[in-house]
Amino acid sequence: MPDSIMPSFRYDHIGVEERLGAHNYHPLDVVLTRGEGVWVWDVEGNRYLDCLAGYSAVNQGHCHPRIREALVAQSGRLTLTSRAFRNDQLAPYFEELCALTRSHLVLPMNTGAEAVETAIKAVRKWGYERRGIPEGAAEIIVCTGNFHGRTTAVIGFSSDPEARGGFGPFAPGFRAVPFGDAAALEAAITPNTVGVLIEPIQGEAGVIIPPPGYLPAVRALCTRHGVTLILDEIQTGLGRTGRLLAEEHEGIEADVTLVGKALSGGFYPVSAVLSNGEVLGVLQPGQHGSTFGGNPLACAVARAALRVLVEEDMPGNAARIGAHLLAGLRGIGGPVREARGRGLMLAVELHPEAGGARRWCEALRRAGLLCKDTHGHTIRVSPPLILTRDQADWALERIEGVLRGPTPDLAAG
Repeated sequence: MPDSIMPSFRYDHIGVEERLGAHNYHPLDVVLTRGEGVWVWDVEGNRYLDCLAGYSAVNQGHCHPRIREALVAQSGRLTLTSRAFRNDQLAPYFEELCALTRSHLVLPMNTGAEAVETAIKAVRKWGYERRGIPEGAAEIIVCTGNFHGRTTAVIGFSSDPEARGGFGPFAPGFRAVPFGDAAALEAAITPNTVGVLIEPIQGEAGVIIPPPGYLPAVRALCTRHGVTLILDEIQTGLGRTGRLLAEEHEGIEADVTLVGKALSGGFYPVSAVLSNGEVLGVLQPGQHGSTFGGNPLACAVARAALRVLVEEDMPGNAARIGAHLLAGLRGIGGPVREARGRGLMLAVELHPEAGGARRWCEALRRAGLLCKDTHGHTIRVSPPLILTRDQADWALERIEGVLRGPTPDLAAG
């Protein structure tokens, strides 16, 4: 390759990205080139502790060797057949995933948003065929503050004006109620309600945990009214909160569970809709599908990612280290209004007078940590589940040093 087109040490990654890429993201100005475990390195050789973990897609840590080995091995054998044919990785994947999550059926997809859309379709069809709801009248109850993806159907029931603005018209059939309010949810149920779609913990909203007893109350309401409970565990699932699934903290089981992100350990887009036979059982050939969903490469990677989670006790580590990290965050004071979370799904909410979370995330980057601001005043802290106590203490020392220091200049590089 001629030297003139080879990327160099001084390659203007940020300038080219800003010039040629759509501006639908506002990332921190760090250009990452390598990752290992909880650490990532930029193109200048600086090391950072990753406190976002790809929005929980990298629960197992960056480039986990066992998952990478599965990816490399399968990529040399067979990568894609489409579901027009069977492949030898699909059945073992279904069997292992169902056994681990106590599910009856699996519908494999690629992304979290696709899993949500799939659940909406399946639950509506279930309502028409099994409940006798008039065609076109099915309703699904959602919660304000939700984040279930960015497709047009999903943003239609978002309460975030930035997600909705300028993208309508939106599909009907959704009712929104306050998150954490079981009485409001019950009042919204009608004879046409087919499902309740909620996150056990609202991640993008700022790691909002519902009050104790809320999820069991929702489960009881859904059972009493014959409504399907759909739990979006795309961010909360697969060990993030200290259990394999966040529903386990409340001792409940959803009728439909959505998983993704860490289902591949960050190596490949993999998601799944898990359900009992009642819901996914209504789908017939030709009514839903995906060219890449359930491909052999995805299945092999997901199988390895699940084995790693369980055999290395990553949920247990998330519970132990998360409790230690949360206690440390709660002791910082200064601009911190509240620290909250469960497992290694944590957030630091700042007082409004702190000047917004973005500037503090920039300052944390300069201190060697990569965190993400959300909803103005909240910093998300969600590192890979392999974080050690020493690494947590290293992070706490730097977070405390930054947050107890002077308010950073938003324009600082």
